[in-house]
Amino acid sequence: MSELHSTAQVPSNQDTKLTPIKQVDAALKACTFGYFHIKLLMIAFVGNIAGVFISTSTGYLLPVAECDLQMTLLRKGVLNAMPYTGMLFSSIVSGLLTGAIGRKFFLVFGFSGVFVFNLVAASSQTFEVLVTAKFFEGLLFGAAFSSFMALTAEFCCNNVRDRVILFQTSFTVIAQIVIALLSWAILTNDWRVSFFDGKFVLNTWNFYLYAMSLFPLAACIMYAAFVPESPKYLVTQKKYDEAREILIKIYVQNTRKPANTYPFLDIWKNISESASDEDPENQVKDSFKHQVVVGLLNIKPMFRKPLLTYLCLICTTNFIIMCMYNVFRLWFPQLSAIVENYHAEDNQEFCSMLDAYTANLKLLRNTTQNEVCVPTKSGDETYINSIIVGCVSLVPFLITGILVNKVGKKRLLMAAGFVCVATTMSIRWANGKIIMVSLFSITIALARVMLSLNQTLTIETFGTTTRTLAISFMMVTGRIGTLTGNVSFPVLLDMGCEVPFFTISALLVCFIVLSLFIPNKKQIKK
Repeated sequence: MSELHSTAQVPSNQDTKLTPIKQVDAALKACTFGYFHIKLLMIAFVGNIAGVFISTSTGYLLPVAECDLQMTLLRKGVLNAMPYTGMLFSSIVSGLLTGAIGRKFFLVFGFSGVFVFNLVAASSQTFEVLVTAKFFEGLLFGAAFSSFMALTAEFCCNNVRDRVILFQTSFTVIAQIVIALLSWAILTNDWRVSFFDGKFVLNTWNFYLYAMSLFPLAACIMYAAFVPESPKYLVTQKKYDEAREILIKIYVQNTRKPANTYPFLDIWKNISESASDEDPENQVKDSFKHQVVVGLLNIKPMFRKPLLTYLCLICTTNFIIMCMYNVFRLWFPQLSAIVENYHAEDNQEFCSMLDAYTANLKLLRNTTQNEVCVPTKSGDETYINSIIVGCVSLVPFLITGILVNKVGKKRLLMAAGFVCVATTMSIRWANGKIIMVSLFSITIALARVMLSLNQTLTIETFGTTTRTLAISFMMVTGRIGTLTGNVSFPVLLDMGCEVPFFTISALLVCFIVLSLFIPNKKQIKK
């Protein structure tokens, strides 16, 4: 501590040689990890539940609302994919403007918009209205997501950043468990309230969506009230005084010491004083147009070698991971409900049950006109299976958190890919519910770890000015993968149960080959 203090008091030698961005990292290191970061992670957890619900809720709605909304297999795939379609339209724009406008604005704006369209989705009476609402939920959450990841990373020094990002990514798994429990508590009821002589009807799934809209509302309020702007962003905008005040507040909250003991109390004061002596008219030029131009100039290096090559690699691998992960995650409640409602003899292969279900759907579609729709509802078993999948998904995060610094992100990524190929191909021959749930759990858990490692590699590869746009590009390609996978899955399933699982296995083999060329820290430094 004394060493840090002495370097802060005399910043003329080593500190002045550092760029302002690297000085932020040194200043954050002096703040230590404490109360502020715990508060930030708790708020991020609420935001994670809100974000996960946007996509995960559709998986639980498929069996419950299939008759109310007259959903075929293809319609179910479209509903699963729709939030990601919305995210495609906003991610790049928000990633570009985040570097110019800031992280906090997009978080507050995004979560408030998600809350509004959650209410629209909850009030929907037709498939078309629900699909439209889900599109706008995805659009607005996509605007917030790149800031959501970058903000947490930029409040952490390099020493703890990897572990904090992995920890925050594990919130997605915990959020899935929370959502499964809430879905179990609400969707197993039989509620129906009619208004205006039956013209406006609220079913159980409508109340479920109303209840879950509280999470984006809470995230919006907490980010607006309790989380400051990223000091790294403020430094890139030459707002040194604001950045310094935020760092001092973090130090006081984390250490419980007075502000005058902060080693970097006078950081950037000379820079900010010289800036204040400039012509005031020059400062007014920081208009929206000017900020956008600055943002465009900042991202120029990303479209040159080697960053462009790295971006293409990371985006392609993310496409494959998201395709596999979200197909299995979003379709699991529906597939589990099919298995749960299958009444033939025991020890049937998983694909035999799915083929029987799709054959029955074809028969009903071709031979009946006015048949009363009977939904394949999820029972307790499906929700318990979803909770098991979520709990199993936590285990690799604990192991990865220990191994990530010893083994390396790239090796862990490839090892997870090899295991996923084996488990995905094995699903086709699963001949019992326990084996089926085990294989899905392992595959989904490892896919989640692969996603977090890929995100960490992206944050590690790209600097502050290009990071949010790089994350946006990565997530856009991932969402295209999700969109492609969820629309293709029912089509491939209609051809035969083996087709989608073998197709995903082939994509994973391509992923392993591409992972060989992803850079590590040493290559980036060179």
